[in-house]
Order: sequence, then structure tokens, then C-alpha cells
Amino acid sequence: MADNKFLSKLTQNLFEILNDDEYYDIIIEVGSDPHVKFFRAHMVILNYRSPYLKRILSTNKKKKDGTLTHIKLPNILPETFQIILMYIYSGKLFLKDYDILEIIKILVAANELNLQELIPYLQLFLIRNKTKWIEQNFNLIYQTSFKNDSFLELRKFCTELISGQPEKVFNSPDFTSIPEKALISLIQNKNLQMSKVQVWEHVLKWGIAQNPELSSDPSNYSNNDFNALKNTLRQCIPFIKFTEFTSKEFLNKVYPYKKIIPEDLHENLIKYFLDHDYEPKKESVPHLTKNEVKLKSIDSKIITIQHAELISKWVDKLEITNKLENSYEFKLILRGRRDEYIGQQFHKICDNQSRTVTVFKVIGSDEILGGYNPIEWKRNSEIPESYDTTKDSFIFSFKNDDVKNHILSRVKDEEYAINNRWCGPSFGRSDLIIFRLSAMGRLIDGVNSIISSISRLSQSRGINLSPSRDTNHSQSRAFGLYCKANSYEKPIRETENYSDIEEYEIFKIIKVI
Repeated sequence: MADNKFLSKLTQNLFEILNDDEYYDIIIEVGSDPHVKFFRAHMVILNYRSPYLKRILSTNKKKKDGTLTHIKLPNILPETFQIILMYIYSGKLFLKDYDILEIIKILVAANELNLQELIPYLQLFLIRNKTKWIEQNFNLIYQTSFKNDSFLELRKFCTELISGQPEKVFNSPDFTSIPEKALISLIQNKNLQMSKVQVWEHVLKWGIAQNPELSSDPSNYSNNDFNALKNTLRQCIPFIKFTEFTSKEFLNKVYPYKKIIPEDLHENLIKYFLDHDYEPKKESVPHLTKNEVKLKSIDSKIITIQHAELISKWVDKLEITNKLENSYEFKLILRGRRDEYIGQQFHKICDNQSRTVTVFKVIGSDEILGGYNPIEWKRNSEIPESYDTTKDSFIFSFKNDDVKNHILSRVKDEEYAINNRWCGPSFGRSDLIIFRLSAMGRLIDGVNSIISSISRLSQSRGINLSPSRDTNHSQSRAFGLYCKANSYEKPIRETENYSDIEEYEIFKIIKVI
């Protein structure tokens, strides 16, 4: 059994290396003029501790003439990077020593440097220990949570908070600076404890603020002014529940802005307020109906229509509680069983196909694994390292056929999003890898090589590639899968063992107009 009593000494030594004046081999220029500071560091430590820095260093190889490597980090404040660098070397972060604004800066910097273990830790620290401060400074936290999809814990906390107290956002002094995405999330909330006309007034206030040349009095607007405001609010207006206004509210608060309301919606609203028995046409005014976009059917033996609807929301970057805004056809283009080799058929049918969803049924379990690739698949088996870049891909898992029991993991290292090296649809460097079982030895050799490198820094980072079943692979078990979090936000399985696939399906998703 490992004895951890020596870890403190190791931490101390690593921290002392940071202050070393003799063996450093890299200079990091942090900040932008006039606030710039230079830090000395060691490439080998940065290479293994930060995926972001590793990627930068891969294009800044150590020079043979002895000249030090020099990199720049202009988007991070020097004082924040000092804290991050101490954590990189020592593995320690004393959050109680810093004020909350500094912790938020550390969170943003950790995300830029892809220090993925810090991102959820810092979010939970704020939520558990600084709730009152978050409520008092809600808008700052809310905006921060929408700057990056990695801050989902903060976003969830804020979304739950505004359900009962939306005035914390709407009445914030800097409410008008929140992004459109955040505003739409606010007005979609079903539990808002304010009148619909108040929501409309705040939406107008936000829209006018995005156009500084506009006054608060629409009677002074030109046609160009109305068009500018209409374009600004075109994504928000569909979510305003105008039919819940009183006639007086509609006359005083909406009618003066009639030129920014879509023509068909405006016409039907006029008819509605003149005759409350009037039934608006569903096809012309979806805003006045309670119908939600639904998928009709799906040709699948693995997933249900409920799975497909949730995946559609993920494609549109919606929360699970949001309404489905777009309808997608899941067109089945490839289906196979465990005894069929996926590689040749996959590349024959799926190469040059974009916007595909792949799902796998894991044999002997209740697991469904899969991924979404918004770009084209390509066959690059001759190239040792072949990846394609996208910021919109994601992988996922379901258990027990329950859509609520899911894990969503979006790409974080965009350059390694899509893996074209292996025999089938694969994601990331190791996040969801499909391999031919006859090539298992080569896979293990490759992974063990990575483990050997990592273990120079920490023996605790080994992975378990021991098969969960018999290793005597026959022709009836043609391929399998392996998952270990690397290029995506988090793991989608509890195990890192490789597994056999019972069957798989690949769909091309087509937006239904």
C-alpha cells in the first residue's frame, strides 16, 4: 500500500523548482501592456500539467542553440497566473486566501489553460461557500457562466436562483450588458415571479441599450430605428407571451412598438385583443400556441424518440429544460452488429458526411454511448496522428433507457475533437475510441506508452486496460470501444475498461424547415 506521508515533501520540492534560478528552460510573458510580467518555468512540468500549454509548446520546440523558449499569454493577468503557476507546480490552491473576484479570475484562467480538474472544483467552492455574495453580485456570475460551456455548474445555480427571484437579474444595474443567450434563458423560465408585461419592458430596455442611438420614446423613432430594434430582438420576441397581457397593457406597452413585431404575429394579436374567442393560426403564429416542436419518429433499435429529442437540444446547445426549438430528421445511414467489422463500411458510407450522430449499444449492459460530429468524416488511416477541429462536437451516454440518466461531455480541446485515426467513428484522443479487436495489442502498446510518460510525474495516473471479459477475441467479436476523458470535458463512463459493442447506428441529422 502506498504511503502518502512523503507527498508533502514532494510538493515542497516541486514548489522549490518553481523558484529555481538555474535549470528553467522557458520564459512566459503574461498580460498585456502596460501590465506585463515574465515568469520562468520548466517545459516538462507545463507539458504534463496543462493541455493548453502542451499544445503551445508543441509548436515552440526547444532550440538547439540554447536559446530559451518564449511564449505569451496576453489574456491572463500576471497576478492570476502567479496563483495558477503555484498550483501547477505544487498541486495546492488555498482559496480562502483570495477574495471572490480573484477566484473568478482563477476560474476563467483555469478554463483557458484547460486545467479541467480545477473548473468544477472552483465552481462548487463558490456555490457552497459564497452563496450570499453570488446573490448580491448575481449579474457578474450569471454573465461569467454563459461565457463558456465549461461553467455549467454556475449556470445551473444561477438558473435555479432566478426561478424564484428574477429581479436579481432584471433589476441589476448592469442588466442591459448580459448576452442575448442569457436573456433568452431568463424569459423562457416558466417560474418567473413577475408579470409578462414586466418581462416585455425589460426586454425592450435591453434591446434599446444595444442601440445607444435609440431613445426610450418610440414616437421619435424613424423606420431605420424600428428596424434596428427589430433585428436586435428578433430572437427574443417569439418567447414573449403577449396573449397574457391585458388589453390596456397591449395598447400602452406593445402597440407603440408594433413595427418591431413580425407582421403575421401583429395581425393575429390585434384580432385576439379585439375578440378573445379568436383562435390564431398555428402555422402563422407559433408564438401564440403552446405546441412544442416534436420529432415524429426514428428508425432505431438503440435509441427512442426521447433520446433523439434530447440530442437535438444538445446540438442546438440548449438546456434539458428548454423547449425544442428546431426539428431534426434522424436519417439512418448505417447500422451494424457486433460480428461485422465497422471500418470499411463506415468509411464507404460516412466519409464526407457531416452532422452525424453515432450511437453504440454496449454488450451485456444497459449502456448507450455516442457522439455528434458536425463536420465531415475523413479516412486518414495512413497518418499516425489525424484529427479534425470543431468546437461543436460532443459525446454522451445513457443508462437504463432513461433520458434523465445521461452524461453530456462537450469538446474542450477543439484541435483533437474528431479522431480519424481508428477504424470507426471516434472522438478525441481517447474519449470515445472504436477499435478493431485484432488491433488491441497495438492500442494497449500505445496507451501504455502514454502512461509511462505520465507516470514520470505521478504513478497515480495509470489506467486500467484489463479487459472486463475473456481476451480471446474471435471473429464473432470484430470490434470494441474504449473511453477515457482527455479531449472532452468529462468521462462518459464509470469504467476505463474496453468493451464489446452489441450493435451500432449512425444517423445523419437534417434540419426540418
